[in-house]
Amino acid sequence: MKNGTARAKTPKKEPAYDLRLYVAGQTPRSLHAFANLKRICEEHLAGRYRIQIIDLLENPQLAKGDQILAIPTLVRTIPKPARKIIGDLSNTDRVLVGLDIRPAGNWDGH
Repeated sequence: MKNGTARAKTPKKEPAYDLRLYVAGQTPRSLHAFANLKRICEEHLAGRYRIQIIDLLENPQLAKGDQILAIPTLVRTIPKPARKIIGDLSNTDRVLVGLDIRPAGNWDGH
């Protein structure tokens, strides 16, 4: 997986959500995290997001800036404050709460 950016098709303006997904190569867990993130963004953010994939095998020094200790890790940089979610992002409700898209009281926690 190369470092890069997946953009939703929107007019030229800043996205409502700026997301960085830190991975280590094209492992099944990394690919699963990206697929889950893309699905969640399409379903819940519809064109209001930007995803940047950061492969720490290619650029390990980039982990320091966002204090990445485990991978895959998703970092929301916009809107502030920054938020982090560690794991493959398979629990949609947990991701939505972690990104502040859905309030914590609106899911059953399973």
